[in-house]
Amino acid sequence: MTADYDIEVFFDGDCPLCVREINMLSRLDRRSRIKITDIAAPGFDAMATAGRSWDELMAEIHGRLPDGTMVTGVEVFRRLYGAVGLGFVLAPTRWP
Repeated sequence: MTADYDIEVFFDGDCPLCVREINMLSRLDRRSRIKITDIAAPGFDAMATAGRSWDELMAEIHGRLPDGTMVTGVEVFRRLYGAVGLGFVLAPTRWP
């Protein structure tokens, strides 16, 4: 069975820069490959939803792949941009 998304991103909905980035990615996500979870939303339970503490989620960007694997940092952005067809933008981050 194929997942209905490529990556779930956990983002801080109280952070204007984060919201701006997520809004841009949402507009570009024409195939609905990104699942977006706002960790600042009322009632969000970090441990139940992501298996991480809220402080851990706030310390570094986190994403979850369809198989449940958690990714962090630049890898999240690589996958987000790849999901919307802009993987080439971050390709240099893989160069030695």
